[in-house]
Amino acid sequence: MESCFPLFSSLLLPQRNCNHPPLLFSASLQLWLCSDLAFFMDAILSSQRGRGLIRLHSSFQPSNLKPSPSTPSRPSSFNFPNTGLRPREKPSDSGYQAITLGGSTRGGMKSATASAYDRYEQVLVEEAPEVMETTSSFQIFPGQAFPLGVSKVENGINFSIFSQHAVAVTLCLSLPDRMKADALDGQMMEFRLDPSVNRTGDIWHICFKDLPRSNVLYGYRVDGPQDWRKGHRFDNDVVLIDPYAKFIEGRRDFGDTRNKFSKFLGTYDFDRPSFDWGNSYARPSIPQEKLVIYEMNVRAFTIDASSELDRNIRGSYLGVIEKIPHLLELGINAVELLPVFEFDEMEFQRRPNPRDHMINTWGYSTMNFFAPMSRYASGGRGPISASLEFKKMVRALHNAGIEVILDVVYNHTNEADDEHPYTTSFRGIDNKVYYMVDLNNDGKLLNFSGCGNTFNCNHPVVMELILDSLRYWVTEYHVDGFRFDLASVLCRGTDGLPLNSPPLVKAIAKDAVLSKCKIIAEPWDCGGLYLVGKFPNWDCWAEWNGKYRDDVRRFIKGDCGMKGSFATRVSGSADLYKVNKRKPYHSINFIIAHDGFTLYDLVSYNFKKNEANGECGQDGSNDNYSWNCGAEGETTDPDVNALRSRQMKNYHLALMISQGTPMILMGDEYGHTRFGNNNSYGHDTVINHFQWSQLEAKRGGIFRFFSKVIEFRQTHEILRHDNFLDKNDITWHEDNWSNEESKFLAFTFHDKNGGDIYLAFNAHDYFVQVAVPSPPRSRHWFRVVDTNLDSPDDFVSYGVPGIQSTYTVAPYSSILLEAKVVD
Repeated sequence: MESCFPLFSSLLLPQRNCNHPPLLFSASLQLWLCSDLAFFMDAILSSQRGRGLIRLHSSFQPSNLKPSPSTPSRPSSFNFPNTGLRPREKPSDSGYQAITLGGSTRGGMKSATASAYDRYEQVLVEEAPEVMETTSSFQIFPGQAFPLGVSKVENGINFSIFSQHAVAVTLCLSLPDRMKADALDGQMMEFRLDPSVNRTGDIWHICFKDLPRSNVLYGYRVDGPQDWRKGHRFDNDVVLIDPYAKFIEGRRDFGDTRNKFSKFLGTYDFDRPSFDWGNSYARPSIPQEKLVIYEMNVRAFTIDASSELDRNIRGSYLGVIEKIPHLLELGINAVELLPVFEFDEMEFQRRPNPRDHMINTWGYSTMNFFAPMSRYASGGRGPISASLEFKKMVRALHNAGIEVILDVVYNHTNEADDEHPYTTSFRGIDNKVYYMVDLNNDGKLLNFSGCGNTFNCNHPVVMELILDSLRYWVTEYHVDGFRFDLASVLCRGTDGLPLNSPPLVKAIAKDAVLSKCKIIAEPWDCGGLYLVGKFPNWDCWAEWNGKYRDDVRRFIKGDCGMKGSFATRVSGSADLYKVNKRKPYHSINFIIAHDGFTLYDLVSYNFKKNEANGECGQDGSNDNYSWNCGAEGETTDPDVNALRSRQMKNYHLALMISQGTPMILMGDEYGHTRFGNNNSYGHDTVINHFQWSQLEAKRGGIFRFFSKVIEFRQTHEILRHDNFLDKNDITWHEDNWSNEESKFLAFTFHDKNGGDIYLAFNAHDYFVQVAVPSPPRSRHWFRVVDTNLDSPDDFVSYGVPGIQSTYTVAPYSSILLEAKVVD
């Protein structure tokens, strides 16, 4: 029915054969005067400032109401028809039910204390007749199915949620006093949706005309089949987050142990003005072959006191803005942000376990796919400010010529496994739809993510959720691209088996909005689906090239038999990507990423040191291809430290001269150490925090080298071809490919204008005297790089002349010569 009846937030008394309009008192008390029954009932209810729990049915129909024959003229407890207010218990046979309320004693009313999350029922008992006003009344409409989530429509505020297998859905609303940011246990009104009125297909919906346009918290209780063997995990006791919520309210301060059990609810704000991106604003739109990506964590970038930022903006989106000058000095033009979707950093501390001392710093535990991480807002200002400040950050980065790529986690969520579930949303809404379950094994969750669950990405409903989320981040927040964590999960069907043409991956590649973005896959998962070079791509998807990482590491550290593989990787990995219309830049080349050793630790540790993670050192990869250069960990040995410095420069030079798209990790530009921990996801400490004081100490050394080599790449197009190399583009100065003991490689990139670049990498532990080829006509070789030399001689932008026909390359070092015209 389209017509709606005035409802109120606490109490609705029935009318019987009533020809009079209802008298709406300004609070939540509505008295219906009936012509055949003259009585006046005094009712006392909790105000919205109380802590009560009120449940209303969404489609009140007075014609169905029948009085209970046992109704007293002045009841000691209030009863209501089963088409009106409904408690969380089965209806009684009398046609009336006891309303369940909770709160503190107020006026003549007494009730037990409870919050919206308690599992107990309370009965309001009248002690003395008193009328008490609360705040407002609502007009309720059936609502509409689309768009999903909360939306502002002509009739008011519309709520819509999908659940195919639910048998009951209840919308929970709260209008709390947010003076105390973490007080999410205030009064919630509950509106049970009528399937005959509030359901269209598998979508449940309801609309409120007079609901505030902001500062409302909401969630859902969802009930359904209890058969786990069929994949169901319904729990009507839990208030769930709307998958389409655009903002998540919860704990306001990152890592606040006082509120480690904070509840999370959706919220909205239709009062905020449109964001002003600026008249001169434009997205950078950098061609992918020109990208230099900087992988970074928003919080860890500026949270350390050494950032010298105001305490309120350390670790925030605004903090990133303050440090843009550093990014520009380094020379990168794209940041790849570790997860910035809402996550619960305190999830490890919700129960006693070996990891309950840790804080999830990386954020690979998504709670919602639309909401920016609210605790990255400055000063604990909450989700609305987080959204605004995220946009300010993107605008500032774009104005500086830096693109924004998000590391997104669609392979699993925060809801963990069946042994220790953390039910916040999808699991309780419709587990069988949102997650992969094994119906041949008692409905157990499939786990291809290594985190207890696997998101059911190629289910049509889940796929549309992911697409909607991605488009939202592009259109609303102006992000430029996405890196998909464990993207091979996206290539699995609903049964977990690999698909040759996965619908989601194809849909992203073909989407009118998303196909214009940078789309990057991490092409493996924890179920063994390794797709490096074979990820379904439609000539659109790029990949983290794990083979590049491994082969370059092994060659530079001096492993035998790696010369040919090293040559293949630095020349663009044509063996992997020269297929159809793919390009060299579809290879995201990296030596270091967030998971694994930092660059400094790669040259300082042979073995991981992960005992602090609480898993007896069993977590993290054992295949690091690292070499400590002669001493494990920190040392004062000058020779070891000098060798480590050379190796770090060798790795960086190899990365920046390679065909493809390079990516470096935050902190490597000054030699950040995690003290050998190669899986530091749970440490909100110096282990992960950018150390600005160390940067200053290294500014004239390793940082200078890093920034100069990046600048050299950006100013030399022959280092970033948009097509694979042919014989005219490169000459290999090598006739000993089959020698497994050879660890020296030299080659020349040819420039059509004569600006050739000669490179030689020596991974032997002895000097190699190499014959230098003749430079192009009218040009001479100038030495730009020799990693064996100290700063500033290790990189000379204008080049050092006088290069003869031979050059002696020191052990574990590399050189770069440039052919230049002599003035």
